[in-house]
Amino acid sequence: MKEYKMRRGETLEENIPDMETTVEDYFGSITGTEEYNGSDLYVVGDPENPVFEKIVVGAVKYSGKKDKLAVHFEERDAADVIAEGNADAAQDAVSAKNDFLLEATGRDAKARRDS
Repeated sequence: MKEYKMRRGETLEENIPDMETTVEDYFGSITGTEEYNGSDLYVVGDPENPVFEKIVVGAVKYSGKKDKLAVHFEERDAADVIAEGNADAAQDAVSAKNDFLLEATGRDAKARRDS
């Protein structure tokens, strides 16, 4: 599970006021919840993109600190995805992850790596 902080002066709630709808828009229907560090995260058990096996995402609350975004992208083996003829889905998967994380954190991939 990776945790991401927001850009200075921003909160996760401001960036994504409706986490459930946003997760469904990016990845597919939510199939349940999973507990992580005392917070319930959304689980997409059958993501729309065939590259993903399972996605767990949501806000983790810390007392006295801003919420952080917690995300776990469980991906299928690349050879299996290619063998099924879904090689183009890999690029879509990377775009979906980066677009979601940019919207949620306000940070692009380089800024997320640097922090």
